[in-house]
Amino acid sequence: MDSVKRSAVTPSKSRLARTFAKVLHIRAVAGISSDDGIHEKTKSCEKLKKNQKKDASVPLYNDDDEERQKRRVVKEAFLAKLFASLSSFKAAYAQLQFSQFPYDVEGIQSADQIIVLELKNLSELKQSYLKKQLDESSLETTLLLSEIQEQKSVLKTYEITSKKLDSQLKLKDSEIIFLKEKFVEANGDNKSIEKRINSSGQFIKLENNELSSLRPSHFIAYTRQTIKSVRAFVRLLASEMESANWDLDAAACSIEPGVSFWKKNHICFAFESFVCREMFDCFSFHDFSTHPESSSEQKKRPNINFDIFREMKSMRPADYLAWKPKSTFASFARAKYLKLMHAKMEASLFGDLKMRNLVSSGEIPETPFFSAFTEMAKRVWLLHCLALSFDHEVSIYQVKKESRFSEVLMESVNEEAFFLSDGTPETDPRVGFTVFPGFKIGKTVVQCHVYLC
Repeated sequence: MDSVKRSAVTPSKSRLARTFAKVLHIRAVAGISSDDGIHEKTKSCEKLKKNQKKDASVPLYNDDDEERQKRRVVKEAFLAKLFASLSSFKAAYAQLQFSQFPYDVEGIQSADQIIVLELKNLSELKQSYLKKQLDESSLETTLLLSEIQEQKSVLKTYEITSKKLDSQLKLKDSEIIFLKEKFVEANGDNKSIEKRINSSGQFIKLENNELSSLRPSHFIAYTRQTIKSVRAFVRLLASEMESANWDLDAAACSIEPGVSFWKKNHICFAFESFVCREMFDCFSFHDFSTHPESSSEQKKRPNINFDIFREMKSMRPADYLAWKPKSTFASFARAKYLKLMHAKMEASLFGDLKMRNLVSSGEIPETPFFSAFTEMAKRVWLLHCLALSFDHEVSIYQVKKESRFSEVLMESVNEEAFFLSDGTPETDPRVGFTVFPGFKIGKTVVQCHVYLC
């Protein structure tokens, strides 16, 4: 047994010895001693360690930067998906609102499905972010697709908003058309009512049509009708001036110099002021004459003037002029027209003086312009007769320019002047000019109309 063991070990040792001897023989042939080899190996190891330290201080490629860049791209893709989902949700919600008015079942169901889907997507994105399980595959494709989805959703939102605005515009247009029709209808009704009132003479209602029932309220009511007739004539006059290529601004400034109008169409108040000054001149005197009557004659006048009022109020001006061409009213209308419409002004507006010549000769021009004038003249004349019918003296007044506004004596035709006032005397609006005169009947005041600056 021992011999067997020896025979098994001996060949192994002899092979190891031969291999070792062979290595030593190769080193001897190469001229390298064992000590030199070990020393050289030590040097090589130290040199490698130095190079590694040197390379570690200035690395050729940084793994941290690459990882950081990758994380940033992943987050950008995640945010792109998030905003794309939010945009889709917003567009679907806009569609849901739009489909409710008018009610659209299919549109509401479609929008509802998209809203539920996007809420699920948002929930999944939230969970993946909390669990830090962000999708890192196809980042560039994800970014591009998310951008496309977001732009489509934004475009859809704009389209829905545009449709909503269009529907609102159509609704407003229909409302405007409806209101215009109602306005035309109401205006027609007013004209028919006014025509009936004119024909029946019921501008003011007097008990038993007697002078004893006359009250200041009747005078106030008829004053309003007179204002309407004056403004109707002024509108026609301004239209004729515009057709004749007049400079309306210059004309208004010549009537009321130094007045700044709040709006362009307010220049008509200057023309109204001019017409009222001419028509109400000498209003307090009998028959608009320049000399007052004696006191004994004045005592007889209330009944006479009231009889004239009752006689004329139910007649058209042209009929009354034709019936009584030499009446005091005919003389009043003729004188006021010739004074109001200067010869040069009439020639400029109508191209000739035919109307003026007819009026001067006592005839009645059959034109819409003269008809409007005689209607206004009739109102002023009847207001004059009504004023002379009171037991109390009726006085007319106007307000001086730059006067402070008084709610007792005045009524403003333009409310814009009050916007800049803060309640102090320095900022209180001032009177630019009197548009329509006021009246005093005993202790009753009929406010004048003023334009404030």
